[in-house]
Amino acid sequence: MGKKRRSLVRAAFSAVVLVMTMLLLSGCADYMVLDPKGPIAAKQLDLMIITVILCSIIIVPVLIITFIIVWRYRASNKKADYKPEWAHSNLLETIWWGIPIVIIIVLAIITVRYTHELEPAKALASDKDEVTIQVVSLNWKWLFLYPEEGIATVNTITIPEDRPVRFELTADSPMNSFWIPELGGQIYAMSGMSMALHLQADEPGTYFGTAANFTGEHFENMTFDVHATSDAEYEQWIQEAKSSPNTITDESYEEMSKPTEKEEPTLYSSFPDGIYERIVTKYMHDGAELHQHGSASADDTDGTASADAANSEEDSSSHNGH
Repeated sequence: MGKKRRSLVRAAFSAVVLVMTMLLLSGCADYMVLDPKGPIAAKQLDLMIITVILCSIIIVPVLIITFIIVWRYRASNKKADYKPEWAHSNLLETIWWGIPIVIIIVLAIITVRYTHELEPAKALASDKDEVTIQVVSLNWKWLFLYPEEGIATVNTITIPEDRPVRFELTADSPMNSFWIPELGGQIYAMSGMSMALHLQADEPGTYFGTAANFTGEHFENMTFDVHATSDAEYEQWIQEAKSSPNTITDESYEEMSKPTEKEEPTLYSSFPDGIYERIVTKYMHDGAELHQHGSASADDTDGTASADAANSEEDSSSHNGH
């Protein structure tokens, strides 16, 4: 077997191995981002598909032409045209500059439209009341507060299906990233800030949630389950949580906020009023303004009401010796 033929065989074998490896890995992997279970994730998948198709209009022909050029003008092919004086073609310049420019313009327009449509702080259109969950990123656990129900959980969430959920997020630890891949994209949780994220589960099930940002030694343990249930099961779960013997106090929260390697999912029947606002503002110096991104309550016309309430409560607590 000649040297050239052996090279072709090795190249073909490598390509087959690569394809087989990708197929085997695809059977073991769960591509949650490509299997949306909510309206936000579904629209984000649409944007990804559109982007891939538009980029493929450029990338695929370039790859094909590259292979053709390498094959046609290889050293052993004496039949290829030899044009040492050739330098320019208006037609080719128009094609390889014009098409990418048009695609970039189209992609920019689509991306801007989807960006505004998928603004995290924008409430989802629904005839059902939304559920509010306040999220606190800790080392290395997630604390979830249900202000309307007066219950709390660690490393587990239960939400009703087909109802919008409003997450309000902050951090009492290094900046982190809150992500439920099957329901929508990630959003950062940062100390001294309160971010808003609106998601919805269109069908019952258990979905994977995680921290998508490196925050130290045991950040990989910051995972949680999201249980989407019927309205009846959700109400039953609330009653179960309210009957839990576990409670959160100001003192127990201070202990909870200390770094731990791994926390098991836990339900809490109560937590102190205003604790979320105190967590948001605890690192702020006097006179600083609360930074919010869509986290004002429905009764507020802007973010100042929540900030004033949080600052007033913090001042009151300090006067009472807490």
